[in-house]
Amino acid sequence: MNKEVILQDLGVKDYKETWDYQELLFQQTLDIKIRNRREERTLETPNHFIFVEHPHVYTLGKSGDVQNLLVDEKELDAKGAKFYKINRGGDITYHGPGQIVGYPILDLENFFTDIHKYLRFLEEMVILTLAEYDLKAERSKGETGVWLDVGTPFARKICAMGVRASRWVTMHGFALNVNSDLGYFDMMIPCGIKDKAVTSLNVELGKREVDLEDVKRKLLRHFEVLFEANFIKEKTKI
Repeated sequence: MNKEVILQDLGVKDYKETWDYQELLFQQTLDIKIRNRREERTLETPNHFIFVEHPHVYTLGKSGDVQNLLVDEKELDAKGAKFYKINRGGDITYHGPGQIVGYPILDLENFFTDIHKYLRFLEEMVILTLAEYDLKAERSKGETGVWLDVGTPFARKICAMGVRASRWVTMHGFALNVNSDLGYFDMMIPCGIKDKAVTSLNVELGKREVDLEDVKRKLLRHFEVLFEANFIKEKTKI
């Protein structure tokens, strides 16, 4: 089993361009697995982890309701935002500047074959990272992602998640609000969940800005421990 994970940080990159790149890596791994099965081979499958920051964009998962986007195309244009229907699970999500987006494209057969465990590990990675900033983050029953003050009238979401998997290969991932402009969340019903707020790390810490690179380093360290993996860096290809 290959426990190495190729790490790439794409910086600020258009959503559609990044989605296409994810699909390319995803399909390359699937092709290796299909070839292994057909030809009875044992070629090693790669694992990838992509960090990226997107310009303003709303994405709707395959089970989502477009009515959860509260503005029309003209209003999106005025805000400099785009909208895409995509092939991950979950409902509507916002990505934008100041948010850390992570796309693990893993062959889970290199780690464990359990999608629920995979999602719980991604949540745990974020929970442990936020604990380093003295924040008590939690899961909310029946609601994927990471929350603060669960079970109170002040419950608020700080990290959204949505994945796609085929033949145990994953894509899409998580979006952690760090220095996000929370006003953009007012243009949708986040994840289709009404009457619950959204927050970001800088708001919770009472800071103007939080160091994104510091947050990324913490996330990667916890990922390595949880998945018993090790990262290798690769130069950006797109």
